[in-house]
Amino acid sequence: MSYIALSDHDKKEMLARLGAASTDDLFCCIPEASRLRRDLDLPAAMPEPELLRHMEGVAARTTYGKYRSFLGAGAYHHFIPAVVDALSSRGEFVTPYTPYQPEVSQGTLQVIFEYQALICQLTGMDIGNASLYDGASAAAEAALMAQRLTHRPRILVARSLHPQYRETIHSLTKNLGFIVEEVGYGDCGGLKSADLRAKMGPDVCGLVVQSPNFFGVVEDLAPISAIVHEHKALFIVAVAEGISLGMLEAPGRLGADIVCGEGQSFGLPTAFGGPGLGFIGCKKEFLRQLPGRICGMTKDVDGKRGFVLTLSTREQHIRREKATSNICSNQAWCALRATIYLETVGQSGLREIASQNVQKAAYAAARLSAVPGVTRRFSGKTFNEFVLELPKNATAVAGALKAAGILAGIELGPIYPELPHTLLVCVTEVKTKEAIDGLASALEEVLR
Repeated sequence: MSYIALSDHDKKEMLARLGAASTDDLFCCIPEASRLRRDLDLPAAMPEPELLRHMEGVAARTTYGKYRSFLGAGAYHHFIPAVVDALSSRGEFVTPYTPYQPEVSQGTLQVIFEYQALICQLTGMDIGNASLYDGASAAAEAALMAQRLTHRPRILVARSLHPQYRETIHSLTKNLGFIVEEVGYGDCGGLKSADLRAKMGPDVCGLVVQSPNFFGVVEDLAPISAIVHEHKALFIVAVAEGISLGMLEAPGRLGADIVCGEGQSFGLPTAFGGPGLGFIGCKKEFLRQLPGRICGMTKDVDGKRGFVLTLSTREQHIRREKATSNICSNQAWCALRATIYLETVGQSGLREIASQNVQKAAYAAARLSAVPGVTRRFSGKTFNEFVLELPKNATAVAGALKAAGILAGIELGPIYPELPHTLLVCVTEVKTKEAIDGLASALEEVLR
């Protein structure tokens, strides 16, 4: 198929139909401060050999392996078995995109079907889908589901929900007349029940709470569910650290109506912030409002097993405004890696990995809070992250530790002004006792 660009006449006609004077008018919603009014700062085109040498030089400047990292906050460093890379890099898997003629893509459909089954097992939900970008977009889609299902204009989100998840919910709902209101957290770091009760009402479509939350605290989901359901609203649980589902009770068994989250921990590396893998599961009665895709298993006329695309909700497949999703990336390769990872480690292996996260994080929390002047900010039970309160400016402390080759954690002050001098520290199964002790010694030296 040839690509024929629009002529200037075509562009003028289209702009006139839209009532716009110029192409720039189409982007008037973008604040001026966010616009780039210059060319990108990129070098001129290079011949391929020269470009390869240039990129090798750039790669040599990376800091991979230079720092001991204790960063988390939604992207986690876990061990990835070699089989995940080996199988997911096979040509049969890396070449397909989205199954526009699904029934001829039996391998792709089978992987998606297995992935959905795994998500259902982990979340305790009846139905799991495929095709969400990341945990933040999954949380926003879950919020939109709640509004469509209840026709109520207000949704509550926990302040302890990942800040990027909250921002994405705001971004995708702000032009829909949707009111987003935050519910505070208590001294334990978990959701403040009194604040939740005060803000619930007949106009609330649901509550989005994260567990373990952004501070690493495991929420007590059952009592929260009871409060939400008293008002016939929907209870949405977001899970940013998928490995926690290897140990914690599935949210669906604790009263969640919709469970969404991030699957990056299942075989995806922390590669410059991506890619992510959003997942979402729900009760079967909410099927028609679930975004993404659902693959099913059936039998053909000869009685042989086959896989079909049971539900596809994007705007290319159904009437535009009737779509429950406009997600255009299948994310099937990321889901493939998650499927290989989960089926490789198995149920007992996932539980063991989760147990190592809990134990090593508990050791780190005790070791670090024993440093003079350092205390735990929250008293709630945690999984693999915890918040430390420092006696000095957190930015200065983190900078000094970085100079010593340690990325000690995320400074919370810029995100949560009410939490100055605090650091969010993450410890996963890949961290050794030596690395944790080294962080404690370096922190003590910096604070001396």
